[in-house]
Amino acid sequence: MSPGPSVALVLRHTLLGGRKQGMTTGIFHGLGIGIYAFMTVLGLAVIINTHPGLLQSLQWLGALYLLWLGVVNLKARPAGNITRLTPTTSASAARDGFMMAFLNPKAALFFLALFSQVVGGETSLPAKSGYALTAMLVDMSWYVLVAWLFSQPSWLRWLQQYSHWVERFFGVILLLLAARIFSQLL
Repeated sequence: MSPGPSVALVLRHTLLGGRKQGMTTGIFHGLGIGIYAFMTVLGLAVIINTHPGLLQSLQWLGALYLLWLGVVNLKARPAGNITRLTPTTSASAARDGFMMAFLNPKAALFFLALFSQVVGGETSLPAKSGYALTAMLVDMSWYVLVAWLFSQPSWLRWLQQYSHWVERFFGVILLLLAARIFSQLL
């Protein structure tokens, strides 16, 4: 949810095409994230079932990745202005939203870090599907909300001015999550 390339993309399509294009970007971003989430949760289960000792290694790697993300977010700097490019269409908004999520390898790493903490060999398929579906719907809902809210100029100016503080706040949350995981592993 922290400001970054995906938020910038949603805002770009919102600015250039209006609320509808921004929301389209958010919906298709969520679909891309959903595919990653489903692939991760299903693949993780296979790995855990065939190599049970890998779970703790994955949990350590996941906690380290969350720690790294938290540190990166804490280093956030004020964002520059969003520049206007060519007008956008619903098709380009859908394409860009999906590709932004689907071609981002950090999404797979994030879900590996997150799901390695809750998915075990005994986790049922409905539970795994629920985890992945929740990730997809949260992502989709967030970016649709961003497009809806920030299609109003006053909100957009606020985001540009304070995005680095929002990102730093999420950095602290990621660091706390990593610390909690480390404490459970020790």
